Amino acid sequence: MRLGGPEVRGLAQLVDLYVDARFGRSALERGHVHVARALQHDEADAKHVSASGHSKMNPVVGSDGLKDPKRTRRAVEPAGRIHNFGAGPAVLPLEVVEEVAATLPNLLDSGFGLLEVSHRSATFQGVIDSAMEQIRRVMSVPDDYEVLFLQGGASTQFYMTALNLISEGEKADFLVTGVWSQKALEEAGRVGDAVAAWDDADNGFRSVPQDGEYSIREEAKYVHYTSNNTLFGTQYHQLPDSCGKPRVVDASSDICGVPIDVASHDVIYAGAQKNLGASGVTLVILSPWAMSRGKGGLPTMLDYNTHVSKGSMFNTPNTSGIYVLDRVFAWVERNGGLEGAIERNRAKAALLYGQLDSSDFWRPHASGHSRSVMNVTWRLADENLEAAFIRQAEEAGMGGLKGHRSVGGIRASMYNGCPMGSVEALVSFMQDFEGANG
Repeated sequence: MRLGGPEVRGLAQLVDLYVDARFGRSALERGHVHVARALQHDEADAKHVSASGHSKMNPVVGSDGLKDPKRTRRAVEPAGRIHNFGAGPAVLPLEVVEEVAATLPNLLDSGFGLLEVSHRSATFQGVIDSAMEQIRRVMSVPDDYEVLFLQGGASTQFYMTALNLISEGEKADFLVTGVWSQKALEEAGRVGDAVAAWDDADNGFRSVPQDGEYSIREEAKYVHYTSNNTLFGTQYHQLPDSCGKPRVVDASSDICGVPIDVASHDVIYAGAQKNLGASGVTLVILSPWAMSRGKGGLPTMLDYNTHVSKGSMFNTPNTSGIYVLDRVFAWVERNGGLEGAIERNRAKAALLYGQLDSSDFWRPHASGHSRSVMNVTWRLADENLEAAFIRQAEEAGMGGLKGHRSVGGIRASMYNGCPMGSVEALVSFMQDFEGANG
């Protein structure tokens, strides 16, 4: 076997080549990783256990997900890893990256690698059950709500939610706070009568609405909002008033990083690639009301009932992505649960906003009451300096800071996996940059 070079002999060497590529490791650095350890597995019984709890679930015993999960600790040197402020796919906790890497040749003693395991196997059934159980526990999902792992991202959910919840001529109202809610409104308009009850486009999407600033149509079947806006750095810090209508929320960029009352929503959807794991998995949570809205004649793959009835495995799911999500939720639980994540994210945001507010050198985009703790956006007073800021930040080991192409400027995304040390490094760089250019 060859991988663009000399013949590869054996699985151990193949894993070495993978780790070299993944972590930017040289041949000399390879000595820090003992492949034999990477291939070790504990003697934990990974067999699927009998059903208990939720009627459509088969949760596996264990407070952090998979029963006695293997957490082989390899001495992976994080050489080449940067302070990653990318908007998504986003930085994962290094602990999770190492744990996932160790499963590539053999997942949970199954003999199959993470990228090879069948979605019909007992091994993967244990993984998906564990992930669903942890989501219910960490996010306090009511027992009568359904949890799905779908594909197609939030962009598919823009249309799928409307398709399942309203029929032609029925009404849905939207709070438009950015590009993503604009897209959701546009897609819902293909199904029914969808309108913006509030729209901040004329203000440059600098804020989210406060209660009393909009009205909801009496005939509206639901109210849709986007909890956090990655492009413009705004976020709701209160549950928006729906005037008694069911709430549908796109929580892609702040789920499991800020408070959320699941029971106050009827549909929650979120791409996993920001706070929950790797790209390619879409988490959807559905209330009994949302399930009752189902109707015949929908395209099979766009019908929520299809996926609920098959436990998210009507078609082949993103098996590796669901495993990563499961391990991220286990990491969240080991580090204080949802409350711990909220506390860390608030601390990171306070540190960065404190620097932005310290002088007129920086110009934050979002209005004070609407500032996001996930995505901080700003310009420099002298916009001609922004290219130099981004270039020098990259030279200093910080990546993903360039603002979205439709907005410009600078953006630091600080999702759950972003450590405080990265934000501290960014603030220190900002102080030095202002000192040299202010």
